[in-house]
Amino acid sequence: MTFQPLDLAAFAGFLALVVGVSLYASRGRHDAAGYFLAGRNLPWWLIGFSLIASNISTEHFVGMAGRGYDLGLAIASYEWMAAVTLVLVGLFFLPRFLQAGIYTIPEFLEYRYDARTRTLMAAYIMAAYVLVALATVLYSGALALESIFGLDIGAGIWLIGILAGGYTIYGGLKAVVWSDLIQGVALLLGGVLVTVLGFRAIGGVAPFLAVADGKLHTVLPWNHPEMPWLAVFIGGLWIPNIFYWGLNQFITQRTLAARSLADAQRGIFLAGFIKLLIPFIIVFPGIMAAELFADQVSNPDQAYPVMMRELLPAGLTGLMFAALFGAVMSSLDSMLNSAATIFSVDIYKRHLRPHASSRRLMTVGRVTTAVLALIGCLWAPLVARAGSVFEYIQMFWGFISPGIVAAFLFGLFVPRTPPRAAFGGMVLGVPVYGLLLWLLPEVAFLHHMAITFLVICAFMLAMTRVRPLAEARTLPRSEAAVDLTPAPGGRLWAGGVIAGAALLYIVFW
Repeated sequence: MTFQPLDLAAFAGFLALVVGVSLYASRGRHDAAGYFLAGRNLPWWLIGFSLIASNISTEHFVGMAGRGYDLGLAIASYEWMAAVTLVLVGLFFLPRFLQAGIYTIPEFLEYRYDARTRTLMAAYIMAAYVLVALATVLYSGALALESIFGLDIGAGIWLIGILAGGYTIYGGLKAVVWSDLIQGVALLLGGVLVTVLGFRAIGGVAPFLAVADGKLHTVLPWNHPEMPWLAVFIGGLWIPNIFYWGLNQFITQRTLAARSLADAQRGIFLAGFIKLLIPFIIVFPGIMAAELFADQVSNPDQAYPVMMRELLPAGLTGLMFAALFGAVMSSLDSMLNSAATIFSVDIYKRHLRPHASSRRLMTVGRVTTAVLALIGCLWAPLVARAGSVFEYIQMFWGFISPGIVAAFLFGLFVPRTPPRAAFGGMVLGVPVYGLLLWLLPEVAFLHHMAITFLVICAFMLAMTRVRPLAEARTLPRSEAAVDLTPAPGGRLWAGGVIAGAALLYIVFW
């Protein structure tokens, strides 16, 4: 595709705006609280858009749109059930996390259980970020750039890694959330633009509904190999959703940085409302590609990039290129900052330098960010061997998410659960899930997650019955805790998100 001067100007201007605003917003951050948690002073609207921008990336524009091309609207269950999960996180998880005044999610496990459990989760998360999250975002972003602009995948990986890593190293979380705000708005508007152009190309809404009818159902048979309704509503889908939106440092770090519980809850409910709309600007174009450009799509993950290449008029290419770049960088910068926070706080300070100063931690965080960006760029090309990007991500998180979710649920709601139960459950999850993948490859991996979770819960219940804690363990309020007054009207916001998700399922049943 040939760039026009206006395209180049739009792209360069967008990058300059993102980097300039990020560096300006993060000036004066000279301690760990400022670098890792933006001084615990983020407002609700910034939290909400940052959550969405960090979540929506080429994992969605490439991976989820690709599953829409193959599977249809049923893949939207990840988004609509995520909106419901966000409500639960805002009402039941956030108050406890903010009360503890923690920097990282693994830190909570030491307060509730012991240092060994905290370190195990930190090691799991670091490995998953490097081998799964960072690598897939870099690869899928480079794949999109190759499909649209002919840029070599290797060059694309390093270009994305250097740009996003650069301002993250300098500015920390404050730079990340402000870049997320700009990039989040750009990618949402870009997604709307491609969807509108897709409707025009296919002839309007009515022709689209006619040709795509077989792919507009959200509820599939209980034994479907990827999205069975049993897993969606009462089974395995809840496990990755609870883990991702409630226990994943990459997402929760911006809620931990809220200036109050009310701001954190409002931000997370805003993100829930936006999640209800995401399938219409990502999955719909994937379905349209199957009708419009099936002869040009050799790999389902190319569906969205082909739509962009074929539908965008001259002059808008650079703008959409900038939006796509923003989608990649907004996720990558968040992952890098969160992984650096976990290493600095949960591993370096906890085990290597317990008395490290705040300035020292910030330096370690910056070096860690650079190293992780380098490793991610080196590992990313291997993702090409995994097939579907979206399925690769969801399946491999299953090795650790059932054990982590079980440990937190027992820790929050079963106060006599002993540390050995949580540690053992998190260790047990890896071989159980791996064994299920090997023995039952034809069964949906969401069912594997559910079975693994139930096995871990049975183990933890048995350990709690046999050797419970002598006294119930509760969390005291930390001196670092923010204002814990709930958001006024929070239950009304929460009810609106849940009602919206229910309505969408009824319409597309």
